[in-house]
Amino acid sequence: MEENLINVFGARVHNLKNIDVTIPRDALTVITGLSGSGKSSLAFDTLYAEGQRRYIETFSSYARSFLGRIERPDVDKIEGLSPVIAIEQKTVNRSPRSTVGTITEVYDFLRLMYARIGEARSYVTGEKMVEYSEENLLSTLLEKYNGRECLLLSPVVRHRKGHYKELFENIAKKGYIKAMVDDRIKEIVPEMKLDRYKYHSIEVVIDQLLITNEDNRLKESVHTALRMGEGILYIYDVERKKKVPYSTHLMCPTSAISYPDPNPNNFSFNSVQGYCPKCHGMGFVMRMNPSAEVLTSKIRLWKAIPIIGEFYDRRYFGGEIEEFLRQCKFSKNAYIDRIPLEVLEQLFFGENREEEEGEGMEDNGEENYYYKGLIPHLMDTYGCDFEEALQKCDKDSELELFVERECPECHGKRLNKIALHYFINDKNIIDLAEMSLSHLQEWINSVEETLTERQRSIGQEVLKEIRNRVAFMVDVGLGYLSLSRISSTLSGGESQRIRLATQIGSQLVNVLYILDEPSIGLHQRDNDKLIASLKKLRDVGNSVIVVEHDRDMMLSADWVVDLGPLAGNYGGELLFSGTPSEMLKANTLTSSYLRGIKKIEIPSQRREGNGKFIVLKGAKGNNLKNVNLNLPLGKFVCITGVSGSGKSSLINGTLYPLISKKFYRSTREPLPYEEIVGTENINKIINVDQSPIGKTPRSNPATYVGVFTDIRGLFSSLPEAKIRGYKQGRFSFNIKGGRCEECSGNGYKTVEMKFLPDVHVTCEECSGRRYNRETLEVRFKGKSIADVLDMTISEAVQFFENIPNIKRKIKVLEEVGLGYIKLGQSCTTLSGGESQRVKLATELSKRDTGNTLYLLDEPTTGLHFEDIKVLLDVINRLVDKGNTVVVIEHNLDVVKCADYIIDLGPDGWDKGGEIVAFGTPEEIVSLENPSFTIQYLKKELERDSSPSV
Repeated sequence: MEENLINVFGARVHNLKNIDVTIPRDALTVITGLSGSGKSSLAFDTLYAEGQRRYIETFSSYARSFLGRIERPDVDKIEGLSPVIAIEQKTVNRSPRSTVGTITEVYDFLRLMYARIGEARSYVTGEKMVEYSEENLLSTLLEKYNGRECLLLSPVVRHRKGHYKELFENIAKKGYIKAMVDDRIKEIVPEMKLDRYKYHSIEVVIDQLLITNEDNRLKESVHTALRMGEGILYIYDVERKKKVPYSTHLMCPTSAISYPDPNPNNFSFNSVQGYCPKCHGMGFVMRMNPSAEVLTSKIRLWKAIPIIGEFYDRRYFGGEIEEFLRQCKFSKNAYIDRIPLEVLEQLFFGENREEEEGEGMEDNGEENYYYKGLIPHLMDTYGCDFEEALQKCDKDSELELFVERECPECHGKRLNKIALHYFINDKNIIDLAEMSLSHLQEWINSVEETLTERQRSIGQEVLKEIRNRVAFMVDVGLGYLSLSRISSTLSGGESQRIRLATQIGSQLVNVLYILDEPSIGLHQRDNDKLIASLKKLRDVGNSVIVVEHDRDMMLSADWVVDLGPLAGNYGGELLFSGTPSEMLKANTLTSSYLRGIKKIEIPSQRREGNGKFIVLKGAKGNNLKNVNLNLPLGKFVCITGVSGSGKSSLINGTLYPLISKKFYRSTREPLPYEEIVGTENINKIINVDQSPIGKTPRSNPATYVGVFTDIRGLFSSLPEAKIRGYKQGRFSFNIKGGRCEECSGNGYKTVEMKFLPDVHVTCEECSGRRYNRETLEVRFKGKSIADVLDMTISEAVQFFENIPNIKRKIKVLEEVGLGYIKLGQSCTTLSGGESQRVKLATELSKRDTGNTLYLLDEPTTGLHFEDIKVLLDVINRLVDKGNTVVVIEHNLDVVKCADYIIDLGPDGWDKGGEIVAFGTPEEIVSLENPSFTIQYLKKELERDSSPSV
């Protein structure tokens, strides 16, 4: 075995045909081939799976006993394998508390920086906060008040309601006889108390003395006053009748408010010390949805919202609901459309309690009873979190009762007002988090010269770490993102590139990195940066394997592995393994495209469309700059532009929710705009996005396109099934009867891996077939229901050749290039691109009325050149029927085939948000325009017109 090689012998995972592959170490290797040819099977299910298994083998036998047995991938031998890290296209975290800043740890370093060198300012006056040590405070008092008679006061209550009878008794027991109550000196007498319904401030008189340099009494009194006042005291000048605050904490010299000593948690929206008390760091609050259909219906309250009726009859909280409604002059039998929205909000979220600023040793005021709210009651009673309580109130969001609204306290900033009043160079931490990474990079590079010598010496290392991490993200084409971007809104490609940047920053060596199409979502301009970043990862001493279809990535690699020749059972063979220059001489489908022997042809003429338009005026959402969009109908339209130029904001964020609201009463609010005209020119709008098509592993392509019902109907109609009395439900793996009860119809059992991802182990009872033995005895053409689900789409098309209603629905899956996936394959295992094509197939299987507006977001994700050809055929079929297809796309093979291009830019984020070019491909490349898309499209059209290599 050569030490600088990874040798794979006899790989048979999934559709791999017992292949032997040699991959050089410390090199950038691209694995390519048609969709379904076995690329992921080799990279992830063989190399990564074996790496994970070997890692777990290093654990002690005691630790392994908790993890269960990990199956070895179906491969004879793998030599030269380093520790493996897989960076896949999975969204990092679904929690709204997870952001780009938190997952890259850049925000953590910013928190540290602000805690150490941030300048605190008063949220009341805006003045710089001051703080004293006890020694400094003594020196200041001697300097300012020398020879003057003063009172030393220790604050115990600040602007709070209460009678404070017990507090005065406690003060008297400690030997103090006077207090300043609401700015008036009073003697503390027995049974002394205040008006409980008014706000009060109370300071204990610690001492009354003439301040001199010789007197040690001042030192002792200051120490006592600071201890009782928790670091705060007041000096009252008897002659001038003026009270001045001093503190060993940060304090406003005018208003006397004080801040705790800063630490990183004070700047975290996930910590009680830092988050906004109103929204608990979410940036939004939940409110009743005024557009909810049920709120305008003539239905009684208890019936309109079932959980109200359910709780109304309960002994404990039902009485509270009844009393609250009675005070509001309603009952559970009131018609819901007559109940004001404010009352319903209080019913669910509770009455607003008056927030009282200030602190005190004891309040001693009597609290009036208030209605707590159904959601807080659910949280307390069932121990559930806020989101779970919302779901209990509106199961599966069927009633659409609640919507997010910007938090009125922090205005979406997520932090409390103290955290938002620490500044570095006039920027608070959220100002930095909301900048694009490109802008943040500029700020970080220039801020050091504005810092004091002390700030520089303290913050130097932290700034260096932030600078490096931000630079890595900008280098992989993410300069348009901000640290405040919620991670669940990132695309798979963006999530993957963030993890890539994190790994580059970790500076690990001798690691094998495996990436799945990192170029997804990247404009050609940013692709060069990504390739440079991958080479940087390689150059520090790592091996990098990339599953990729991108032409530039292949030609820039050190080694290329090409699998094929086709997909599914017709793939899984090693067609080529060697350098890119050798690849160009090989006789494979991929090399034919690289050399230009095969190409995606430019259409001979562009469609004229139907002459009608949808006109969207004044789009201003996110970074859009008052954009006016003229969308021609009856054409294949491409929306292009660099990453972050505003494509998704314009189409997915404005146009789609706007038309959906008009056609389908969608509750999703569009981004700001002025006007839209021309929607009468279409019949419907369909957004074919890349979101998962099933939330559970039980969902599969057969269930999604609706063909599984027909297949179960076919099996239940067979003579054997009729003899046994089996109905359709017998052939469902979701209900009891025909399914395997050992695994509940899953085909596997889940083993919790504690600190590693869960592992699925094949069910020993049914061997992964999901059904019990009796159900599998019913066969059609020699195949059981489990055999049918295990067929690829292409195999199923042939198998059901003579059953038109089943064949028609399956055939469209094959037509969109998914012939290689299995009919019963779990939808959770499908990539974003595959999910999108399943949705596209579902639309194709429906009866077409024409005049439909289809929106597709990067449909070439995961597609080989040949697969793109198939996709373009599908798009052209839709347009030829009178529909309009709008595609957001970077892939130039698609862009060059469009009838019309709308290019946004000129750059990303604040430098984008404008339409910089529009027209046919030939028209826009003739423009004198700095657009990056035009530059690359011009080269592509020129290459297409040149002879092949």
